[in-house]
Amino acid sequence: MSDHSDHTDHDALLVDLDGTVYRGPDAIEGAVETLEAVRARAAVSYVTNNASRGPDEVADHLRHLGLTLDTDAVVTSAQAGAAVVAEQVPSGSKVLVVGTEALAEEIRLVGLEPVRAEDDEPVAVVQGHSPDTGWRILAEAALALNRGAVWVACNVDPTLPNERGLLPGNGSMVAVLRTACVREPVVAGKPAAPLLRQAIERVGARRPLVVGDRLDTDIAGAHSVDAESLLVLTGVSTAAGLLAAPAGQRPTYLGADLRVLGGDLAATAVDDGDTGGFTARREDGHLVLEGDGDDATAALRALCRAAWSSDDGWDGVRGAEKMISALGLASA
Repeated sequence: MSDHSDHTDHDALLVDLDGTVYRGPDAIEGAVETLEAVRARAAVSYVTNNASRGPDEVADHLRHLGLTLDTDAVVTSAQAGAAVVAEQVPSGSKVLVVGTEALAEEIRLVGLEPVRAEDDEPVAVVQGHSPDTGWRILAEAALALNRGAVWVACNVDPTLPNERGLLPGNGSMVAVLRTACVREPVVAGKPAAPLLRQAIERVGARRPLVVGDRLDTDIAGAHSVDAESLLVLTGVSTAAGLLAAPAGQRPTYLGADLRVLGGDLAATAVDDGDTGGFTARREDGHLVLEGDGDDATAALRALCRAAWSSDDGWDGVRGAEKMISALGLASA
């Protein structure tokens, strides 16, 4: 891409929550004020891969942080997971729920019956994050899956960010059943398309912008629905991860946090935005960064252009040592 429309052309923002709007129970600096301002020019939907809470509870949390929203502005992977299950089994079918009561409620809302034991002969298993998931419910799910039940995972995020660091996410629990049953689930949440498509359809968006902190879910998810994306560096993904990202996980825009939405978003475009005077190139198997500014994301945009200019690998970064250190990159 060589030309980006002004960010006011995005008619909806599909915003991730964990690591993007908040970390643990607390808002990330600048997030609330920025999103409140954005509401004046575009619809804002909060799209989360976390299936542990219902949309009412999520909306209440966001309101407590100071955001203005209706509950239907929240779209969860539990809702998407339930919808995917409902497409594959007859109405009224029994579904074994590996997850919270919020996920069980979404199963009820689509006309299915949630159960917690394989003895109930469920025809499907739906799996979402719960901090209380243990061996017993995983064992029930394994029995059902080995009997041939449909398997839908609300998401496969291996980690979940909170204020203490990265914790095991639903994907880590999915991996248990993948290993035990030698099967792959149908995935509803990001990076699969169903969750984002549900959010897009709900607001009738024609040109949505997907905003998040994870390359492998948020940004890859944007690619799955052919939408532009903004990566913020407040959660899981790092500068090193971004430089190594495959084509299907590369964001359109890059910012330190959500406050970039309050300025000229086009200037943050990775391929042709502002690099703060920094330049980068490939040389002798390394990336070479030159410049003496203090905008780390601008420097990272320059490095991305060099890193992504070829499929050839590279070993470390050299040049502007202070900035290389600030980005947490390995110096060559």
